[in-house]
Amino acid sequence: MMSLMYSLNKVEQPENLFWEDKEVKFDRPQLHTRLRNGEKILDTILHIEDSKGNPGDTGRLLVTNLRLIWHSLVHKKFNLSIGYARIGNTSTRMVHSKVRGTNQALYILAISNETRFEFLFTDVSGETARRELPIFASVFDVYQLYQRTYLYRDLKLRGAILQAGQLIIMPDEQVYSNVQGVWNLSSDQGNLGSFVVTNIRLVWYADANETFNISLPYLQIDSLRIRESKYGPALVIQTAETGGGYVLGFRIDPAERLSELFKELCSLHSIYTEQPNFGVHYDTVDAQQRLAEAAEAAEQAAQFKIENFQELDERQEREINTKLNTYLAEGCLNPGPEQPTREPIYCKELGFAMERIRDGYKLKDLWDVLPTNMETVE
Repeated sequence: MMSLMYSLNKVEQPENLFWEDKEVKFDRPQLHTRLRNGEKILDTILHIEDSKGNPGDTGRLLVTNLRLIWHSLVHKKFNLSIGYARIGNTSTRMVHSKVRGTNQALYILAISNETRFEFLFTDVSGETARRELPIFASVFDVYQLYQRTYLYRDLKLRGAILQAGQLIIMPDEQVYSNVQGVWNLSSDQGNLGSFVVTNIRLVWYADANETFNISLPYLQIDSLRIRESKYGPALVIQTAETGGGYVLGFRIDPAERLSELFKELCSLHSIYTEQPNFGVHYDTVDAQQRLAEAAEAAEQAAQFKIENFQELDERQEREINTKLNTYLAEGCLNPGPEQPTREPIYCKELGFAMERIRDGYKLKDLWDVLPTNMETVE
């Protein structure tokens, strides 16, 4: 039987390797304009400075479905790319500088090739309102979506991908064919199982043990071949370097069915590589609406603080103190026998006897030395 082969020649062309979500790159030509097929810019955050690497340069932070891209608007050759798979930690914080004051910043810790990178992307717009807005919310939203959709992009061995003997279908995934009687030639005795062919990946699982399985996205296939083996004609799949560089062999009888499956996989792989589905679906309209609502809430909160600010009228306190002092002063200015004697009376408010208060004064004026109820000045 003539050997058939379908190859992407990824080994001969390293630039075609799927690296965007798995690498940290610096200063690559036209980084923000040369996106991979299927890569989409989901959000653009303006007026952002790479405070650690390029302080003083205002740039833009692009949030794609695979990575974060920052590029300078001052020096076009300065840029960087952070794949989501390399992010170890991320958070927002408030940073202070003598020039710009207090601003919001995005902190990212990335690890690539055993090297730690720390990034600080600072808002340099100068807009006071942006300090209270979640301007980096899209980064966290997309990153979480990326973490939950790895089966679209990465080879997975022995994963929880089946339930009651059926493949767990992912969003936008369609099953095209099920092939039974597929021998996995990874061991000397072989393992009998089944293929599930979808528009996103090729899945094999053992009939005797469903946990012994392989989920292989077309994105991680380097080459497909039919070649002779000691078991007869076999389907040989070479995975990409980012997929572990495995060589997988499968035998299917009869040979005609093997040939049909080979053609189907080649066709699906070709279609998928033209427009891959990375699994990250972000509702930009909803995100913009949530940001607008957050801005409105921040504005209302600021207005609430102003409207509820109470200015205390100190004149009330001065008035009470003045009456008490005046009352005492009048008693001191008229000492002597000619001063009329005021007979004591019983005061119900105080519960004891006291001298009668002079005309023009009230008990409250003398008793409430400090005001108890302050009025708000309109």
